[in-house]
Amino acid sequence: MAAAVDLSRVIFIVLREMRKPILAIVIVYSLSIAGMILMPGPVVDGKTQYLSIFHAFYFMTYTATTTGFGEIPFPYSNAQRFWAIVCLYISVITWFYAIGSIIRLVQNPFLAKALAEHDFSNKVARISGDFIIICGFGDTGSVLARGLSDARLTAVVIDSNEERIKALQLRDYKVPMPGLFADASVPKHLIEAGIRRADCKAIVSVTSNEETNLKISAMARILNPGIEVITKSKVEIWEETLATIGGKVHIIDPFKTYAQLLAFSIEQRYFYSFNNWLVGEKSTELEQPLSPPDNGLWIICGFGRMGQEIKRALNKQGLKTAIIDPQPISPDEEDVENFVLGLTTVRTLKLAGIEQAVGIVTGTDDDGQNVSILLNARSINPNIFTVVRQNSHENFAAFQAAKADMVMQPSLVAARRIMLLLKAPLLKPFFKYFLVNQDRADEMNKVISWVKACVGDKVPLLTSFDITQSNAKVLTRILENDSVQLGDLLKDPRDRTKSLDLVALVVKSGDENIFILPGSDYLVKENDQLLFCGTDLGYRLFLATVNNEYKLYHVRTGLRQPRSFFMQWYVRKMGREGL
Repeated sequence: MAAAVDLSRVIFIVLREMRKPILAIVIVYSLSIAGMILMPGPVVDGKTQYLSIFHAFYFMTYTATTTGFGEIPFPYSNAQRFWAIVCLYISVITWFYAIGSIIRLVQNPFLAKALAEHDFSNKVARISGDFIIICGFGDTGSVLARGLSDARLTAVVIDSNEERIKALQLRDYKVPMPGLFADASVPKHLIEAGIRRADCKAIVSVTSNEETNLKISAMARILNPGIEVITKSKVEIWEETLATIGGKVHIIDPFKTYAQLLAFSIEQRYFYSFNNWLVGEKSTELEQPLSPPDNGLWIICGFGRMGQEIKRALNKQGLKTAIIDPQPISPDEEDVENFVLGLTTVRTLKLAGIEQAVGIVTGTDDDGQNVSILLNARSINPNIFTVVRQNSHENFAAFQAAKADMVMQPSLVAARRIMLLLKAPLLKPFFKYFLVNQDRADEMNKVISWVKACVGDKVPLLTSFDITQSNAKVLTRILENDSVQLGDLLKDPRDRTKSLDLVALVVKSGDENIFILPGSDYLVKENDQLLFCGTDLGYRLFLATVNNEYKLYHVRTGLRQPRSFFMQWYVRKMGREGL
């Protein structure tokens, strides 16, 4: 429907812009042909010759374009030659006018936009599998699109910045990523992006405008009540409104997410490194876990939204905090042991207690200021634990050279959180299992060692798998009359004595039953949701097993199921179950 509307707009714009040039050409050609027909030609055998309609049209066809094939079908009279001169000049001028109109038409921004929307609609229509709609292609949207591409998940991108859409078209993604320069809060553009399609699984709103994100989320819920809505928001009032639009809604606050990440890292020393390793951060070393200090004073430079969230998280861990900010603190703010009013300098750092502090958080919205604070803090206390905020991805090289212990990039934090929601929603109960009880630190360490031994030096693949007929046709057919153990599915179909490079972290059966690190004797059921971590090869072999009756039979029984008619007869004759 949207494609048909776009095509009608294109036709309307073309006809509107080219109406006068086309009429001018038609009139000039008609008068010229009529004149050539009526002009008397040479006298042959006492009879004046006239051009036929066909010959007049043929003559004007090559004359108006200044091609010139001569006088056909006979030499012309002076009257005909004079009329031909008039027609030549008038037609050339008319064609110049028409060509100029064509150039203006091509440069018409409305036509370009209509053509782009029509092309975008066609590309979306050609998407055959599940896809995600991303509204906003800034730092967060760009990182998210790359992550989806690496996971081979198709996305449709809408952004109100034309330069970003041009940049999208230059990216080397592994899957189709059509993009549209438009306002994503307009319902028409969401429909063009395929929001009403059954295979549109989620819409992600990560624009830089909080109000726009809210509007997109509300429009998406109206257009598709069953769609999963993921929205980035840093303002509490918008978060409250978003939570009431109904349906499945995830609100991503990068500051709150990172504050929780810091708190969890203090509770479990392996958490931060393992979390970063799972999302594919290449620089992460599991053998050397990052452990923020869990006792002492922390200094927070900048008491905006990030500073407030960090303070709450640290206070919940029983840690003392000192605040440095140029704006006076709100009277409603409680539990502030030490507040220093002013910019963060060596003087204010010393007033806050930098010499005795165990950690510092530089959380302003200026990257240059954050790096400067980091250098000043280290000059006074070289051993202090540093957490620095990086606002722009373009400053990556500077922050990498600064070698802070933890770098908080809001766009990256939000993108990773969204990526895990889309690709591995069961990771949350997995981490919750270990974090609710600090006594499970050793158990978590064993799990990390197990997963690391399974993956090796390869990039870990974190993915979810639903046991449905569309994903595992053979397995679901067998489950109708028989039972299958999870351990059998994780055997290598090439050699069932070996296990796949794949670890089942979580199984969700039904709405409430969640099993963390299920045993090999777990009996899988249809519609079970599984969370795996392993290698790409291991996962592909797993998919081959659950979708191939011969491989599945082999890993379950250790026998080879005969495929040919003769071998099937032979097995029955011998009374065997397989080869």
